[in-house]
Order: sequence, then structure tokens, then C-alpha cells
Amino acid sequence: MNKSFTSLEWIIPIAIILIGWFVGAIVERVLFQRLKRFVTKTQFPGNQLIFEALHRMPSLWIFLGGLYAATFTLPLNPSVLGIARKILTAVFLYTVTLVLARIAAGLMAIYGRRTEGLSASLLSNLARIIVLTLGVLTILQAMGISITPILATLGIGGLAVALAFQDTLSNLFSGLYLIISGQVRTGDYVRLESGEEGYVNDITWRNTTIKELPNNLIVVPNTKLGSAIFKNYHLPAQEIIMQIPVGVSYESNLEEVERITVEVATEVMQSVSGVLPQFEAFVRYQDFAQYRINFLVFIRVKEFSDQRLVKHEFIKKLHRRYQEEGIEIPALKDLQMKENGKSGLSLSDS
Repeated sequence: MNKSFTSLEWIIPIAIILIGWFVGAIVERVLFQRLKRFVTKTQFPGNQLIFEALHRMPSLWIFLGGLYAATFTLPLNPSVLGIARKILTAVFLYTVTLVLARIAAGLMAIYGRRTEGLSASLLSNLARIIVLTLGVLTILQAMGISITPILATLGIGGLAVALAFQDTLSNLFSGLYLIISGQVRTGDYVRLESGEEGYVNDITWRNTTIKELPNNLIVVPNTKLGSAIFKNYHLPAQEIIMQIPVGVSYESNLEEVERITVEVATEVMQSVSGVLPQFEAFVRYQDFAQYRINFLVFIRVKEFSDQRLVKHEFIKKLHRRYQEEGIEIPALKDLQMKENGKSGLSLSDS
């Protein structure tokens, strides 16, 4: 009878565990899948993120609930059962922390994609670390471990950690400063004081990556970028006015030169992508050089990289039009023999 009674004592907890596993499988395969399809149809923002974070978790939670309920029917020592319940509670809280960390990081990534120029990489990692840290402290508290001495120890050891990871923390806070200040955003075209230039690809916890037009990556530590002198061609506005220098001879009719140049600039603005056609191009004469009159042509383009194609097409069309109209662009060889029959004269225009 004793053996039979002992066997019966184990049947109930095993049955509870099996029921928990079975119900978890049903929830995962039936109810959870139907709920997923329903929310997907509603186009709820972040629905895909939430369901990816919850993947396999509901069935695991129900199974853990079955194990926890079974501990109240197991014929074991109460102290052993108490330890088992704490372990199950810790596992449950850990899985919940993982889900919350995934959701927090994913939401920051979505926010970064929807916010123009915001780097989501650093913010996503920071959100994940904060949630995981709070989750670990909650688990320790649930297991009966006082977190007050731990927090005190962390506070005392914070100085040592800061000194040991001084460069890492400097880069981290510099990256946060760059993001919060808005001086540099992902997608901005910047030129560093050292001469490198390109589009800001990402701002991570350690460095900023800049993608050059030839498709190369420049890696700059956040502390270096935070203290460097650089030019951001997308601030305060992405549109810029490009200036193209031109020079004509003194024999030219300046009114005619201005009219023809503006006509060519307008033609380019109507035919080349990357130009703002509603902007009216204009000319401003600069100075009298020794053998030419210099001026600038102003054309507004959508962003910095559009200058290359616009300048390329403008120079071709302007050169051809000047040839048709008989407007001379002085060259170095034309400067020879103009100083009392002297030859080999070399002159740099001002």
C-alpha cells in the first residue's frame, strides 16, 4: 500500500506538468497564431516586432506555470520545493526580461527609422542594456537576494570601472551627445577637418561610420568627431547653393554674357535631376583679373552630392554656347605675347 500510495503522489504533479506542456502547445499553435494574423491585418504599428519578441514564449510560460503548480503537489522536502519555486520564478522573470529588452530595442529601431537623421543603433543597444539590467536586479530581489549592497558596491566600484573603461565611456557619451545635439545625423553629408567626407552611415556606442562616395567606410571614434571641426552640408537645410567660377575676356559684352549664362543655367536646371527648377539661377561678377573678368554662377541643388552632375552638365553646355556666341574664355596660352612681345609668361589670375 505504501508503494502504491507513493506512486499516486507522483501521478498528480506529472499530470499537471503534462497538462501545462499541452496547453502551452495549443496556445502557441492555435490561439497565438490566430491572434498574430488578426493583429497583422489591423496594421498595428510594431505588431511584427511584438510577435517576434514573443516567439515561443507563451508556451514556455504556461509550461513553467505547470511546473510551478506541480511543486505544491510533489512529495519532497519543503526547502527543496522552495528552492525549485525560486528557480522557476527566476527563469520566468528572465524570459520576460528578454522579451521586454527585444521590444524596447525594436521600438527604438522603429523610432530611429521614422525620425529623420536619428541613429537607432546606439539608442537600441542602450535600451536593451537598461532593460536587462533592471531585469537582473528584479530577479535577484525575487530570489531573496538584497540588491541594496549590490547597488552600493556598484556605486563604490563605479569610479574604478569608469577609469578602466575611460575611452569606451567617453565614446559612448560622445555618441549620445552627437545624437541629442543633432549636430550629426545619419544620412548627413559631412566633411572632416582632415579632408575626408561622405554620408554618415551610423553612430554606434564606440564610433561613427562615414560612407564615402566611392563606397568606402571611414571609422571615426565618437570622441574625435565630438571635438573635431567639421562641416555638415545637410544643416541647417539639405538644399545648398553651388557656386561655379567662370571667367571671360575683357572684349566680352557683360550684359550678353550674363544673359547667356543664366539661360544655360536655367536649361540645366530643367533637364538635370538633383536641381531645384523653381530656383532662379543668377550671376555675380567678382573682380577684374589681369586678362579676364571673373564671376560666379549660383545654382541651387537638392543636396551636396548633386553638385557633381550639375556642374558637369553646366560646364559642357556653357562651353558649347560660348563657342557659338563667340564669347572668349581666356586660357593661359592666350596670355602670352601680351606683355610687349614677351613669351613664356606665366600668370595666376586672382
